[in-house]
Amino acid sequence: MELQQLRYVVEVADTLSFTRAAERCFVTQSALSHQIASLEREIGRRLFVRSSRSVRLSEAGQAFVEHARIALRAAERAKEDAAAVDGVVEGTLRMGVIPTVTAIDVPAVLVAYRAAHPRVRVELQVGNSDVLTRRLRKDELDIALLGLRDGVDPVGVASRALSRERLVAVFPQRHELALRNSIELEDIAGMTFADFPAATSGRAQSDAAFAAAGLTRDVAFEADSATLILGLVESGLAVSLLAPGTVERSGFEVATADVRDGPVRVEYLAWDIAAPRNVARAFVAVMEAADLVT
Repeated sequence: MELQQLRYVVEVADTLSFTRAAERCFVTQSALSHQIASLEREIGRRLFVRSSRSVRLSEAGQAFVEHARIALRAAERAKEDAAAVDGVVEGTLRMGVIPTVTAIDVPAVLVAYRAAHPRVRVELQVGNSDVLTRRLRKDELDIALLGLRDGVDPVGVASRALSRERLVAVFPQRHELALRNSIELEDIAGMTFADFPAATSGRAQSDAAFAAAGLTRDVAFEADSATLILGLVESGLAVSLLAPGTVERSGFEVATADVRDGPVRVEYLAWDIAAPRNVARAFVAVMEAADLVT
């Protein structure tokens, strides 16, 4: 049993396609199929159920692939730790980012990180804070940039605060409140809102603020994308509450107002609390050197 065979199994399990797995592994499909067939003969079990139209994991394959992932991660960490003896940071940094991050310039930070550690490959994924936190806890990510409502800290991970800001109300340019510099939640409670999906951390920020004020609101439009939310606002279909930096960088023609009793969002840098990888510790160090964490 070889590590390369385990990599092939994991790729097929992830793509459910021998063709796509071979492309991702930069080998021919016949070579990949041969190696998986050899592994199946060695362990005496079929790992995949194949047909002319589909590929799926067998019951044995489902059990095998989880251990294969663990073995590959262990091998990667062994290589990283060996390099660390000589002061070299190498490997792959798996980074998760919320789509509305404003506390840092992500590309600029990654440029600085790669300059300090050129042997590290960076993989970037975008998602909401709840999903990214779960993936950190499951060792599927090394670093994540999160956004949570004030008073709610990331659970089960190590974290450092990056910024704290109050959300602003966002209106169509011709809205009746568009010329106001500041408002209160009561002023917009009866309006139609566009917001992030219910039960997500992005939505919880505004929901908690309205609940604390004893107010209700109508969220008619739910979207994972701040871009879509701002498009709905610009078109006159809704109002919203968003981080000021998200609005400023968007380029949408909308109006904003401070909300005196509005929700506050805290952005965090988070990583594995138990045994962070060298690539993650190096990223935290780059952030600290740039004085970006508190």
